[in-house]
Amino acid sequence: MAFADAFHPKFKSDLKKIDKSVAKEIKEKHLDIILNDPMGNEPLKGKLSHIRSYHFQKNSTQYRIAYEVIEDEEIVFHYMVATRENFYKKLEIRTS
Repeated sequence: MAFADAFHPKFKSDLKKIDKSVAKEIKEKHLDIILNDPMGNEPLKGKLSHIRSYHFQKNSTQYRIAYEVIEDEEIVFHYMVATRENFYKKLEIRTS
């Protein structure tokens, strides 16, 4: 089953806020990893239980990509990408 990408309107501005080499790696590598196995990451808990979080580290900085799998439409909807710091508080604001 091939999933398609969809993005929150602020996702592009998230990419602009992080290091260019990391943003490039996200576009070229990490989004493909998520698309190839969207159920491979654990869902979050509580109010955000419909969202999954993909983790990776680059240059000793931890990053997160939050996304939702819409199985019946075969879409992976990316909400946010950012460093780990305050990630879940920001995500809760973005999704409310």
